[in-house]
Amino acid sequence: MRRAAALTLMALAAAPSAHAACQGVIYLTFDTGSQSQAELIADTLNRHHIKATFFLANEKTVRGDDTLDPSWSAYWKARVAEGHAIGTHTWDHAVFVRDGADGTVVVKPGFGPQAGRQVSWTPQQYCEQLKRVDQRFVQLTGKPLDPLWRAPAGRTSARLLAIGKACGYAHAGWAPAGFSGDELPSAAYPNAVLLQKMLRDLRGGDIVLIHMGIWSRKDPWAPANLEPLITGLERQGRCFATLREHPDYRP
Repeated sequence: MRRAAALTLMALAAAPSAHAACQGVIYLTFDTGSQSQAELIADTLNRHHIKATFFLANEKTVRGDDTLDPSWSAYWKARVAEGHAIGTHTWDHAVFVRDGADGTVVVKPGFGPQAGRQVSWTPQQYCEQLKRVDQRFVQLTGKPLDPLWRAPAGRTSARLLAIGKACGYAHAGWAPAGFSGDELPSAAYPNAVLLQKMLRDLRGGDIVLIHMGIWSRKDPWAPANLEPLITGLERQGRCFATLREHPDYRP
């Protein structure tokens, strides 16, 4: 018995860890959108045993509801249970336009009562947009968000980044090679071309940006490209992790 146990321990010690075998870690991240690909994304990640990071805004969905309505509670609870990281994307998907006067920022919300208008927000108002997602997420899942945020469209300034940091959230952008292109017109940017570019250019440590459904794209990106992207990266020896494991965002 003792000899068998000793041999087992020796074998475990000699076996290389999954991390040691990696030829670079890739960080898949998903921003909310129309949610037309929400189930496909979840199923694909589960099938490959991949943990990713999601950034949530309260956006209109193909179901006719919003991404942070109670109707999405089960979906987000499942992602929490699976171990994904989840951050805030501002409640109204407010795109930064420019720094304003007296410490304000000018933004253009995509949703909510100010949708489509340029408005000035104080640091407190912007912080409230970040925290409102967090508060609703606790209501839906019983769990707080990870202390991460992503500015809609990735547009920021030094002032905006400081506002997010003071509010308790670290900003996470994405690598140039990690831009999936799923927001671009599919006639000009076919899925096959976008996939080939990502598989060629992605390097270990890169953050990838994918949306959970884009209203305007005729040929959706995820059904054609998500599985081939993952399997292609796996063949390259890449591993996957959430931004909790990224050196810039570890607790």
